[in-house]
Amino acid sequence: MKIQFLGACRQVTGSQYFIQCGRTRVLVDCGMFQERPYLDRNWAPLPVPGRELDAVILTHAHLDHCGLLPKLAQEGFHGRIFATPATADLAEIILRDSAHIQVEDAAYKRRRHKKEGRAGRYPEIPLYDVNDVEAVLPYFRPVAYHQPIELADITFRFLDAGHILGSAILLMELRENGKRRSLMFSGDLGQRDRPILRDPEDIGGAIDYLVVESTYGDRDHAQNGDLEESLANVVRHTSARGGNVIIPVFAVERAQDLLYHFSRLYRDGRLSPFPIFLDSPMAVRVTEVFRRHQECYDEETKQMVEVDSSPFDFPNLRLVGSVEESKQINTFHVPAVIMATSGMCTAGRIKFHLRNNIVRPESTILFVGYQARGTLGRQILEKNPYVRIHGKEWPTRARIEQLHGLSGHADRGGLLDWLGTAAAPPRSVFVTHGEESSSLNFAELLRAKLGWRVSVPNYSDTVELE
Repeated sequence: MKIQFLGACRQVTGSQYFIQCGRTRVLVDCGMFQERPYLDRNWAPLPVPGRELDAVILTHAHLDHCGLLPKLAQEGFHGRIFATPATADLAEIILRDSAHIQVEDAAYKRRRHKKEGRAGRYPEIPLYDVNDVEAVLPYFRPVAYHQPIELADITFRFLDAGHILGSAILLMELRENGKRRSLMFSGDLGQRDRPILRDPEDIGGAIDYLVVESTYGDRDHAQNGDLEESLANVVRHTSARGGNVIIPVFAVERAQDLLYHFSRLYRDGRLSPFPIFLDSPMAVRVTEVFRRHQECYDEETKQMVEVDSSPFDFPNLRLVGSVEESKQINTFHVPAVIMATSGMCTAGRIKFHLRNNIVRPESTILFVGYQARGTLGRQILEKNPYVRIHGKEWPTRARIEQLHGLSGHADRGGLLDWLGTAAAPPRSVFVTHGEESSSLNFAELLRAKLGWRVSVPNYSDTVELE
């Protein structure tokens, strides 16, 4: 029994773990690398040949967990991809959007580099296109929470992680030569008491080996006080200056969480009904998936829907699909909230809205999610005097704000609380999915506070599960 760590090791993105047990070979996640220092890994052949894999098991649909699946199929994978029903639906949208963005960005880079008379660092072709996405979609096999799935030497089931719609904690039983070991992946673990979704499920029984995320392993979430009032204040103050509020959002969960809060603010009369644009075809499609998968809702959201107060429908909300509709947003001469993807400002329509507003002192760039090191979002959040957007340097003159409390990740305290639900100390804990300092600090905290055996794997490390 072995586990090899092939991503999200001393970094946040690129989640991928290779499990060998008896005759069975599976990947847990197959994510894209999004931090600038590691982008080369997206272009390199995957460490495990696709033809050697029996299955992929997805914890959830974020691009840094599923984004290299089409490339895996390119390289010979023909197995099954297990995911919850909501994850399967979301992954289709996310992968199609990723292919579309890559094709557009590759064409744009070719034009720009030709005009500038230089070559780019990365190939000026898409990593994959929509045909590659179409090729991998038939491999998906939806699996409900708690439903046991038997592979030759592995049994697994999904528990609710409360991170995004359909997100899962993965519990595996490995069997080899008469030996049985349990292995759990936290996936990305959500916060408790967040809107729309249920809370993460407890660990429950004794676990032999545990892989836990550490995105916020070295800190607790800062508090803005009343989150909705803080959101309303940013909008009110920006509106009074005559500017726009530009919010980079992740199409999955963060956009829907904001719709939930804006819906409450307008229905309660706490915010004037000026335009709110959700400018992301993917986010619009994802919102439709949210409407379909009410089995993932918490009780409060189910009750809202029952009394016809869906958080995804209110009068001043404008869902933007086409490019022409997106361009028309800039013709409005009244303050507006513009939410667009991508959440870390690495691609997509958000770059155009940033370009139009970052030079305006009256506008506000409002961050509501984690910004990984090396991303454009991180550079803006750190208030760099100039940032590069579409090949040009732009001065940062807009107000830069950050709203806490909307994170989809459990913080240090939340992670500790969840680990505390284990019935007994694991044989070993592996801390992943965090910047190196965060992972190392969280590992040390677990050693000191719980007395557990903890390690922080490096990329490509292999560990035998004894």
